[in-house]
Amino acid sequence: MPVINDDAQLKNILENQKKVAVVGISADPSRPSYFVSEVLQRYGFKLFFVNPKYAGQEILGEKVYRSISEIPEEIDIVDVFRRPVDVPPVAEEAEKKGFKTFWFQPGTVNQDVVNALSEKGYNVVVDRCMKVEAMRLLEG
Repeated sequence: MPVINDDAQLKNILENQKKVAVVGISADPSRPSYFVSEVLQRYGFKLFFVNPKYAGQEILGEKVYRSISEIPEEIDIVDVFRRPVDVPPVAEEAEKKGFKTFWFQPGTVNQDVVNALSEKGYNVVVDRCMKVEAMRLLEG
């Protein structure tokens, strides 16, 4: 599956994949992971927050998990807020857990991971903000 850039494909993902692991959530409202998650909740996404620093706490009313593997439900989208160098272990863990779409927020892109996941047939969204795309494609 190539990297997804087509609006129709993006809209299909946003309409049909509602369980999202937000990797790298922050409790700081000024951080993108926080305010993006706030908007995604309003669009009806079920969010599972992952950050070992906040494990066991709640952010935006949702429990924070230490790792993707601790999430008790299936996940559709892995939405990444980590530095590119930190993404390979996230992708490995996500593959073990199972997912449909790996979403690289702007500034998180690791090209090796993009290539590997694409070759394995996963949906990969690169350098796009999930909040911006949800607002753009799910309005109306």
